[in-house]
Amino acid sequence: MKTFFIPPKFEAPLAWTFDATMPLLTKLLFNLDQVIISHQDKRKLRELSNKRVLYFSNHPTTIEPPVAYSIANAMGSRFHFMASRNVFDWGAGVVGEVIRRIGAFSVLAGGADRDAVKMSRQILTKPDGKLAIYPEGMCSGENDNLLPFLPGTAQIGFWGLEDALKLDPDAQITVVPAFVKYVATGSKASMIESIKLSIHRIELALHLDPGNRNLLRRFLMVGRFLLERTESEYGIVPDPDHDYEFRVGKIRHEALNRAAEILRLKFTEGENAIDKIRELFTAIDSIQAGFPKKGLEHVTGEVCEEARREVEKAYTFLVTKPQHLVTYPTAERFYEWLYRYETVVFGRTNYRAREAQVHFAPFFQLNDYMEEYKKDKRKAVQTVTDRLRKDLETLMKTASLSTSPIVTPEDLGEI
Repeated sequence: MKTFFIPPKFEAPLAWTFDATMPLLTKLLFNLDQVIISHQDKRKLRELSNKRVLYFSNHPTTIEPPVAYSIANAMGSRFHFMASRNVFDWGAGVVGEVIRRIGAFSVLAGGADRDAVKMSRQILTKPDGKLAIYPEGMCSGENDNLLPFLPGTAQIGFWGLEDALKLDPDAQITVVPAFVKYVATGSKASMIESIKLSIHRIELALHLDPGNRNLLRRFLMVGRFLLERTESEYGIVPDPDHDYEFRVGKIRHEALNRAAEILRLKFTEGENAIDKIRELFTAIDSIQAGFPKKGLEHVTGEVCEEARREVEKAYTFLVTKPQHLVTYPTAERFYEWLYRYETVVFGRTNYRAREAQVHFAPFFQLNDYMEEYKKDKRKAVQTVTDRLRKDLETLMKTASLSTSPIVTPEDLGEI
């Protein structure tokens, strides 16, 4: 019988094995060459090895938990992580048995999972408890951008601090804001050649002739073709008075509305695309985990898969904005577009070689906000969430300077 909640179950020998093999595993599984943390930041992290820590990070890909594992190693400690309940069933449950032994515990994505919240509070109550949280709540797919943070991002921290203070009046929780920036490795020439080869394969699959178009124009050509093809599939008549981004947005909402229709869900009128995706992810996650939310008990696995495909289509078009690429055409942004294109055209994609550069904002004590929390809990949670947002946005701007355009910005050449 499936268990609803799966707690962590640390096993030192397995954790030591992961410590030794993590660089090899991240290279084999994610093509990640290394995780880079400055010597100064390593010194600051080591000072937290025996303290309570709440680690917040951006979440552009699925690789941030392994990056956080490396950060915990640099700290000389261990992190606990929340992982989707579905992950624990992968590989006939083998994956779940492994990751819970290095600190992971299950959570139903986006849902009010009381067991996961209770476990988070228990972790932060311990004198050296450490918890990693991703306030975006889902992968953005875009490294130089941040999705809106989930409301109440900091609430778990305050709950944990309240519990810890009951046991120890001097208890503290240190908040560590981090931003992970992925930087493609290899020479400029080799990256351009790799990108040209990849877009050529896509053009061949779509029967598109690049003609004399330059690299930026070829990427936009493929994007427009996929846009028009998807509009045709959905029976959407293009409006000449609206630009590309409006048309992409219309596709997103159409795909999400279809997914909701398949599951018999109803959105609140005027709901934005990101909130719709989060709501659908929560519904699909609960069904796939075997614990469907109320009203979804009728959904079969086949129907759920159909809805998931629609959500993935919307997700592919979530952050496809031409200006983002055209104004600063780095290798990393080209690769992000390739990942989307390859997923749509071939059904799969592969990460290109890169390294993870981790940037940190000044650490701060959650205790500094406790007096405000006692007076107005909601306001204090929002204040800390806003601070975290500002910190990560500042780090994002700094991190963006670590990469440079590989072709001339704004140069679209011939049509």
